[in-house]
Amino acid sequence: MNKNLMTKAGREKLEKELRELVDVKRPEIIKQIQEAREQGDLSENADYDAAKNMQAQIEGRIKELEDLLNNSKIISKVKSDKTKTNVVQIGSLVKIKDYSDNKISTYTIVGSVEADPTENKISNECQLAKSIMGKKVNDDVHIKGIDEPYKIKILEIN
Repeated sequence: MNKNLMTKAGREKLEKELRELVDVKRPEIIKQIQEAREQGDLSENADYDAAKNMQAQIEGRIKELEDLLNNSKIISKVKSDKTKTNVVQIGSLVKIKDYSDNKISTYTIVGSVEADPTENKISNECQLAKSIMGKKVNDDVHIKGIDEPYKIKILEIN
């Protein structure tokens, strides 16, 4: 079975969410279910049905997080020594220039579990990341395997 690759910060974020669900949300929903039961007839109790549905969602997310965390591997950027060239790898913060519109963008390469395009965190499995992995600063890279291929230049790697 493949490990879920994630950064230390990504793992900590999932662990925090899990603690919130187990320590806060789960007890809250149990209390709501108990209060709804005290109202009497459960067959026509909308509060009870809503609380049970919420409980199922919470328990499902807890299970999902536990599975992700139990099958995860922390990725860390390999520090290169002075004789090696810094190359793009999982964990890298990469600044690129898209030749099609001269737009400059910065992305962090992360595992698929913590990918979040709204935060410019792209999965190591996406075509852009696959294309630039192992490349160096000033490399021109053709992004292929997509509907509209394009060309970029790697400006910076941290």
